Amino acid sequence: MDVSAVAWVSHDTRLIVCCLAAIAAIIVLISATKLPPFLSILIGTFIAGVGAGLPPEDVAKAFGKGAGAILGEAGIIIALGSMLGALMAESGAADRIASTLLGLGKGKSLPWVMALVAMVIGLPLFFEVGLVMMVPIIFVMARRSNLPLLKIAIPALAGMTTLHALMPPHPGPLIAVSALHADLGLTMLLGVCIAVPAVILAGPLYGNWLSKRLHIEPPAEMDALFNQRDEHARQPGFGISLLIILLPVILMLGSTLAKVSMAPESGVAQTLKFLGEPLIALGLAVIAAVVFLGWGNGMARDQVGGVLRKAIAPVAVLLLTIGAGGGLKQTLLDAGVSHTISKAAEGAHLPYILLAWLIAVALRQATGSATVATTTTAGILAPMMAGLAATQSSLVALAIGAGSVFFCHVNDAGFWMVREYFGLQLKETIWVWSVLQTIVSVVGLAGTLLLWHFLT
Repeated sequence: MDVSAVAWVSHDTRLIVCCLAAIAAIIVLISATKLPPFLSILIGTFIAGVGAGLPPEDVAKAFGKGAGAILGEAGIIIALGSMLGALMAESGAADRIASTLLGLGKGKSLPWVMALVAMVIGLPLFFEVGLVMMVPIIFVMARRSNLPLLKIAIPALAGMTTLHALMPPHPGPLIAVSALHADLGLTMLLGVCIAVPAVILAGPLYGNWLSKRLHIEPPAEMDALFNQRDEHARQPGFGISLLIILLPVILMLGSTLAKVSMAPESGVAQTLKFLGEPLIALGLAVIAAVVFLGWGNGMARDQVGGVLRKAIAPVAVLLLTIGAGGGLKQTLLDAGVSHTISKAAEGAHLPYILLAWLIAVALRQATGSATVATTTTAGILAPMMAGLAATQSSLVALAIGAGSVFFCHVNDAGFWMVREYFGLQLKETIWVWSVLQTIVSVVGLAGTLLLWHFLT
């Protein structure tokens, strides 16, 4: 047997040190030298990869592979979401939705309404999809209500990220449920019990506290993109405006139901799964917006085309940045960071809930991927979980999901999306995003520990 496969060796220590050095270098390059995030992350990637023993050529290939993977997955979705948001703003649909929401909640109650809306939209959607759909509503709501941007944005971010971490059918919770042979319905029920207090604390309460201490002006490009309005166009009705923004939600929810309750080979199930693919669902929403909010609303065809083209430029820097984050993640994975952390976990003797949470936290910090953290943690723990009661297995799955979102930082695509969309500095992004995620993660841990105590 290869002892290095199971025992901690010098390479493992070297790899952890290189990860920390790369993260520190990225922070210094962005904050002190003011280099663009893309270039800073690229330099940090080579520090981590070469320092860990990978040949420079392999580091370059890993960076390209990781960047291509994240852009192939999220890049087109972000571009389509930007087009949808620009059309909703130009046509007046975003104003219509904002006006209705302002009628439902004013002043102090508005952040609570935003958190609820984000939870509804975020239930079946990937976080990236939900964010690009919510951003135009956030900007318009902040302008119309005259409330601080963070007071509106943070509840929405909290609602979406909490469901992404804790609630099936999101990929992380589903992977954990499958690996641990937990009951899907029970996990969803317990997940709701934990998600609600997590959203309350990380959303309206934290948003209210932070908005008084950190004043953020909407970035000019994004504010202009999502607050433009053709005054000559007829404002669409609330029903059609809401239907178009919820169309991806409906299609992706249909795909989930097909996977859970229909025979995989049936024509209906295959059709629903096709329509529920994020790329297809969001693409159909853009087409519907063009037809019903653009052409059908009196906008000229060349005007609609111009709106769609203008929507791409403001997200170009964002796409480069999240691509670089994907490259850093892949380089760390190729260097073996997941295997190193797995070794450390195998020697730990802790309660199941705490062990699951800590392993997921460590993997998320090292790799920047909730999916990698969840998959690897569930794989490590699965042999130990055999024979656990259904409630216990579900709670361990939820603890893994909670740990996978702890203090997301510079190797996380969501970190850069939030930074670029809201025009934040690095330190501000940590307060807005990393601390918010940490609140969700810690509340998730506390919730699973309490439910374990009372239900098992």
